[in-house]
Amino acid sequence: MSIAHLRKDYQQASLTESDVTADPIEQFGIWFDQALKADAAEANAMSLSTVTDDGRPTSRIVLIKEFDQRGFCWFTNYDSAKGKDLATNPYAALLFFWSALERQVRIEGRIEKVSSEENDTYFYSRPLGSRQSANASAQSQTIANRDLLEQQLASVVGTFGDQPPRPEHWGGYRLVPEKIEFWQGRSSRLHDRIVYTRNADGRWSIGRLQP
Repeated sequence: MSIAHLRKDYQQASLTESDVTADPIEQFGIWFDQALKADAAEANAMSLSTVTDDGRPTSRIVLIKEFDQRGFCWFTNYDSAKGKDLATNPYAALLFFWSALERQVRIEGRIEKVSSEENDTYFYSRPLGSRQSANASAQSQTIANRDLLEQQLASVVGTFGDQPPRPEHWGGYRLVPEKIEFWQGRSSRLHDRIVYTRNADGRWSIGRLQP
């Protein structure tokens, strides 16, 4: 079978304006809980898209670690490629795809860094190996081979043991949403798309987009 003929007809559910809540964060929480209950693979994984200083888009998968009325939060190395993108262009897009439920959520908005207190709280809740790796890796920088990376890790372990500190260049970002779209797959590609847009007064308006 050719790639052109690969397709799936989505038939699990529908999405109407009366199905969603007035608050998109609350609606996201409902869908996120349903994705967890459906045992969707890596339900907390999302595509993060940023733009370089010369206008080129770039994407990668990261893990959401918190969401509330303030926005959607993840943690990373501030000196990484995405960190440099966000330093020059503090806007981004997130995409969740839960194939088990035939659903997507698209989120767009501005970026802010989370507080040092929030960074510390999350960093010291991470497994020891993850804390050591955060100290050992100069994320997105070229390295000659895997052995050198392992040596950097060994140096961190030798220096800090089981109490590695949070590096100053490591922390969280929060996307403050301006637009959130809920996408439900439907038969014959006539999908349901409900979009929330934040108004100047901070309130949300709800509309339907054609598929």
